[in-house]
Amino acid sequence: MRADRLLSILLHLQTRGRATTARLAMEFEVSQRTILRDLYALRVSGFPVYTERGAHGGCYLHDEYRSTLTQLTADEIATFFLSSIYKPLEDLGLSDQLRAARLKLTAALPTSRRAAMSRLGQRILIDSLPWTKRARPAGFLSVLHQAAMEDRWVRVTFVRRFDVTTRRRVAPYGLVAKANAWYLVWAGDDGHVRIDAVSGIHQATALDEHFERPSAFDLDSSWRAWREEQEAARPGFDVRLRVRKDALRYVQDALGERRGIFPLPAAETGEWVEISARFSYLEEARRNLLAFGGAVEVLRPASLRASMADFARQIAKRYRSEAPSG
Repeated sequence: MRADRLLSILLHLQTRGRATTARLAMEFEVSQRTILRDLYALRVSGFPVYTERGAHGGCYLHDEYRSTLTQLTADEIATFFLSSIYKPLEDLGLSDQLRAARLKLTAALPTSRRAAMSRLGQRILIDSLPWTKRARPAGFLSVLHQAAMEDRWVRVTFVRRFDVTTRRRVAPYGLVAKANAWYLVWAGDDGHVRIDAVSGIHQATALDEHFERPSAFDLDSSWRAWREEQEAARPGFDVRLRVRKDALRYVQDALGERRGIFPLPAAETGEWVEISARFSYLEEARRNLLAFGGAVEVLRPASLRASMADFARQIAKRYRSEAPSG
């Protein structure tokens, strides 16, 4: 979203001329601090964006700079239209604004560029929703979003494990949408950055006080670092499997990379192929592998192999008779 905003700021300065940071902040619904960071990012990227103090000051583009929509390539335009994900914006109540922006950009495109955009749009569709039903976001998500945009403190009640509740005053630095869940990136009075699932928030009330957002804070890098920590902390249960060759593709597709399936077979023996997979725990491995029946054999660990054999005996005993009793 930041890349889209940077492009919009450039177009705004080009088409409307000089503007104050306050005006830009109001236009793009962010803080003046965010606008200053965006202007700095544009300058670092090589765009001639300047600022002047005083009654007649403001932000402006150098007179010799000119960027028109005709300079955008078909691939650049297509990437922009494919990059927007509606559902998270719908949660925040911003889907109408995005649609309006896309319509305005479409109207400003030359005819040849519009045809290229339409061509790609009819060939690639990005559906960000999971197969399972998407949970409705909490009603106070909009409160957190507005407070993050205005750098305003929020009084939040978290529901922890075993229904333990904690009440904190938090500075909402940002919100992150991952798959079908929202996460709040926040700091308390101690300044330490934390991340919590919005689903774990029981109540949120915006306060009148404003917080000072650290100039060095970057939402994307903070989220990535936290996500890597979470992935590293997940328990690992490594499994060695023997898979029938004709079922190999099905097994790999069913388990997927999230299970740590190696993309290439490690060893082949006749009609069988050995591969490795990683699960979180034994029960999860057993539950997933039983679905493959005799197409998969657990080689190790011995504990999982014994558990699979035990379940197989129970199933065989249950279905030994031709019809259910009674």
